[in-house]
Amino acid sequence: MRALIAAVLLLSMVVAVPSPAPTTPAQAVWVSQDRLVWHAPTAAVGSYRLRTSAGDLPLTPDPAGLPPELAHKFPNLRGEPTFRVPTGSVDQALRGQLAVQQLAGGVVVAGAGVQTAGVLDDRYAAAATKLAYGPVFGPHGVTLRVWAPTANSVRLKLIGEDRPREMRRDNASGSWSITGPDSWRDRYYLYEVTDWRRTTTVTDPYSVALSMDSTYSQIADLDQPRTMPEGWREEIAHGLGDNPTRHAITELHLRDFSVSDPTVPQADQGTYLAFTHRDSAGMRHLRELAQAGMDTVHLQPTFDLSSVPEDPANQQVPRCRLPELPSNSPAQQECVGWVVASDAYNWGYDPWHYTVPEGSYATAGARSGWGRSEQYRQMVQALHANGDKVVVDVVYNHTPASGDAPHSVLDRIVPGYYQRLLPNGSVADSTCCANTAPENAMMGKLVVDSVVSWVRLYKVDGFRFDMMGHHPKANILAVRAALDALTPQRDGVDGRAIRIYGEGWDSGEVAGGARFVQATQANLAGTGIGTFNDRIRDAVRGGRPTDADPRVQGLGSGLAGDLNGDPVNEGRGARLADYGDLVRLGMAGNLGAYRFRSTRGATVSGHEIGYNGVPAGYAAIPQEAVNYVDAHDNETLYDALTYKLPRATSMADRVRMQQLALAPVLLGQGQPFVLAGTEFLRSKSFDPNSYDSGDWFNRYDPTLATSTFGAGLPLAKDKWAHSAPLLADRALKPSTSDMRAALAATLRLLRIRQSSALFTLDDPALVQAKVSFPDPRAAPGVLVEYLDDTAGPRVDPGHSGLLVVLNPRPQPQSVAVPGDARWRPHEDQDGSGLVFGADRVRVPARSVVVLAR
Repeated sequence: MRALIAAVLLLSMVVAVPSPAPTTPAQAVWVSQDRLVWHAPTAAVGSYRLRTSAGDLPLTPDPAGLPPELAHKFPNLRGEPTFRVPTGSVDQALRGQLAVQQLAGGVVVAGAGVQTAGVLDDRYAAAATKLAYGPVFGPHGVTLRVWAPTANSVRLKLIGEDRPREMRRDNASGSWSITGPDSWRDRYYLYEVTDWRRTTTVTDPYSVALSMDSTYSQIADLDQPRTMPEGWREEIAHGLGDNPTRHAITELHLRDFSVSDPTVPQADQGTYLAFTHRDSAGMRHLRELAQAGMDTVHLQPTFDLSSVPEDPANQQVPRCRLPELPSNSPAQQECVGWVVASDAYNWGYDPWHYTVPEGSYATAGARSGWGRSEQYRQMVQALHANGDKVVVDVVYNHTPASGDAPHSVLDRIVPGYYQRLLPNGSVADSTCCANTAPENAMMGKLVVDSVVSWVRLYKVDGFRFDMMGHHPKANILAVRAALDALTPQRDGVDGRAIRIYGEGWDSGEVAGGARFVQATQANLAGTGIGTFNDRIRDAVRGGRPTDADPRVQGLGSGLAGDLNGDPVNEGRGARLADYGDLVRLGMAGNLGAYRFRSTRGATVSGHEIGYNGVPAGYAAIPQEAVNYVDAHDNETLYDALTYKLPRATSMADRVRMQQLALAPVLLGQGQPFVLAGTEFLRSKSFDPNSYDSGDWFNRYDPTLATSTFGAGLPLAKDKWAHSAPLLADRALKPSTSDMRAALAATLRLLRIRQSSALFTLDDPALVQAKVSFPDPRAAPGVLVEYLDDTAGPRVDPGHSGLLVVLNPRPQPQSVAVPGDARWRPHEDQDGSGLVFGADRVRVPARSVVVLAR
């Protein structure tokens, strides 16, 4: 069906106007109505012109270069040759083909196409950003509006009508609109956009509902009661409050959650409605986690995505007996690989329509139109009733395609605007796919509008931004401001409490502030917006997830006295010391200003600790650090430790090391984040990038009936030499009792965290006063965290102090305890194996110990 749709869409595109002149790629950048930047490839001789369908415009070199305000807006163009453009005919020029040319003696010696995002913003954004787009219902019917300033005409195609309806252009904003009667409600539609080169039919980028497989947009009114479950108007999104560190997060893929859960009716498995079965194994498990403090469910992308056929009849399944194949065989991956393009599984980081729920997660009868919205609301309502907050994963940094490809929407309406272009005019793809450009006003507006819609329409409690460093900081702050304006009384949302966090990596063509101030880890300090803390991840696991050798050990994987024999771990002393400091800093909220005594003896601040050439400490307040040791990306924690621990390590000790690796996240300051299932040793059989590996490699089983370790060789063939012998080792497959032991230990850590506000300080001054790490020169790798509630104002009426001891070593260790000898095991701590002395305590091997007084 998708192939047919693609063919129909491609056939609708026709060339409308011949090229005014041969051009090279779009290397010129028209930045404002009166300035253009072009580094002509020949010497500065002769004359220059801007060729347009409405006539030629002379270009005058400006030796002063870009004015300061434009140089600030386009730092990547600072110092480039600049030309003045005559004003007054911009509108007509922008609706035709453009080229710049250099002439010598009347002969064209150089030419280029033109990038227009800057001038489009300069000309139209002030008016365009004030308008509402998509279907807007009012007392006199419904208005549809789309921003298409480069179009020569836009027509509305109501499905079922023979002739499209003309839309009216607003010259101030560059938008096109049409108002129709209330009878248009629930009708399906497309836009027919004609520009200088072709006519294309396309869905609405501001769609709120779609037909199955996103063939058409729907004029849906989601404020109507019929689209809501009972009690929805009374539902409130309370967010994560003013201190999100009190809420631990579990990251969950919606289909993983229930597709193989026998306690969910078969028709609802893998769908939104699975969450409405309160007594299913999955919901009982989430409830148990929530009661212990892991009360925030982070859902991987649930917007409309392009990689999964929404009609089950078009979804393929593996045609082999996966469980019968050897545990270290490539056959499973090969069998899954035959259907990856058309099966029911994908992580979903391929956004097609940003503000519509994905149809493949809806049940039969709800995949077309607003039915999927009703079911999404039922899911959120059920999770809230279960004691869970709901965070949704959003991916505004790229689209699955650009240009006139069938899965391209934005670029087919305003070509070259919504996607970020490289100097040669091609679309950047450093985030994986066709990058978007939220630095451009209308793409930035789309991000803000979409986020606000998700909160208002679906009452979610927070957002995780994929590749957030590819957004300008200003764009994320605009999202924050828009959320802050929402109120429970007017919007059903406590906007100020809605959580924002994301991947604050500094990468790609925007790295180092090349195009704007990015929403990266260091740049977001002081905003309250969280970013993932890779420092504590690497120090606990060892190495980096991208290492060619997966056996690099860390503080939680055997580097402290439990070496695996790989030469990469020889001479480990300096690395062990550095890792110890990174873990201590992470447990103090990864604060840049936090001062503590390092492993090497000197008192340092977080800013002075290094991490891959940059300061390790970057947060201003603890909630800005999202601490984690595993996520959907890269190997699960159990798989990583299986690579890294000595192969002879017993399963009981593997369970203990899993808890040691989780403890810095769950017992430190900052917000804890854990991949769903890590609490019971979830495995993906070493698959580091299971985005398209199907249900088989991504299995999630909270019934703990069987471990998913040994599902076959992983996607990353370059690690097969390491993974194959391990997958064949039956001793490495956890039993049900092993998984139950791991779950019980994780719940214990969560309850300990929940028992005291000393673990969730969100004031940097309180962290500095109350959190310390006595005697960092204890046995290498052993870590002692002291939470002193006698310093500063009291926050825990039940404890005057807490002591956390992490002993990753394979032998018991004696550590000094601060103060007098009134320490006792925490009420949730098993005291067996502890030996107290006058000023010391002996803790068991491979143990996490929490003492209280």
